[in-house]
Amino acid sequence: MASSDALTQSRRLIDTQVQLKEFLPALRKSSWVSLDTEADSLHSYPEKLCLLQISLPGTDVLIDPLAQLDVSPLFKALADKELLIHGCDNDLRLMYAAKRFVPSRVFDTMWAARLLGFAAFGLNDLLSKLLGITLDKGSQKANWTRRPLTDKMANYALNDSRHLRSLADKLRDDLKAQGRIAWHEEICARLIREHAAPKETDPNQAWRLKGSSGLNRREQAILRATWQWREREAVDANKPPYFIVRHEDLVQLAETVGDKKRKTAWPAKLSNRRFKSLRDAVGQALDLPPSEYPETPRTVRRRITQSEKLFYESLKVLRDKQAKALNIDPTLIASRSTLVKLSLEDGDERKQILPWQRELLNL
Repeated sequence: MASSDALTQSRRLIDTQVQLKEFLPALRKSSWVSLDTEADSLHSYPEKLCLLQISLPGTDVLIDPLAQLDVSPLFKALADKELLIHGCDNDLRLMYAAKRFVPSRVFDTMWAARLLGFAAFGLNDLLSKLLGITLDKGSQKANWTRRPLTDKMANYALNDSRHLRSLADKLRDDLKAQGRIAWHEEICARLIREHAAPKETDPNQAWRLKGSSGLNRREQAILRATWQWREREAVDANKPPYFIVRHEDLVQLAETVGDKKRKTAWPAKLSNRRFKSLRDAVGQALDLPPSEYPETPRTVRRRITQSEKLFYESLKVLRDKQAKALNIDPTLIASRSTLVKLSLEDGDERKQILPWQRELLNL
């Protein structure tokens, strides 16, 4: 006989087309949707959308995109809703990758809290401080490809969406009271533009791992070949690349494999097959003619003029003064790198920052 917890979970887990069809009318009636997602980036490669948590008035459900389920009608119904999300960048990216979904409106509770001056703006921090609710975060690193979900995993997932409406209402009221709601709307619109879009990877840069800047061109060719080998292995094994070989081990291998004065630092604990395929990839890189080695990126840096330096200092003073008066993190107005770009006489950074940021900096 099934337990009451299992029965409750079965009612709130949507993993068939019939269940989804029955749920959609309630979704279509609501003007807002509290939403969160779970992925498997700690366990699989490439990562994929594993679960959607959706809360409506009186309803909290889990939707399983890993089931034999066409979720296109769900995303179509979500398209004209205001989505209440905490830290929406990864959720937007996952949903776009899954179904090319782009929302029309988002209210991000994390960014709302930051604009209101909260130093601790995690979901649990905000719920505890503003609503007196404490969440169990025990399943934060769970394997979300696991089926069936445990009751603990299901409860953890639902907690990330079920309180967002109350939290968003409180934060929205405070933003309006402080005259910052328009700032938040500009930030959310930019988040949609930046993250609900194709993720472009530069093939000439993706393999340049931390610590590789000191490699010569031949060593860079070896690193490129071993990085590409690791990508293939990761996809075949459905494991994150770091689980195959660590980044630092690839760099160390590239440094030592062609150096007769040093012992080659082959990664440890590779299977015979994987070691042989890695050795073959290194051999092919060593056989490349110098003309096919990667070019070393060259950064052209010009000296900052005295007037630009003075402008930077004045911008920083103004930014810090405004941030103190508003009681917010100064980097919300402009980071140090943004201030540097804004101070350059031949730059176009003013077009990149948001209108409220330009106004605070008198630009």
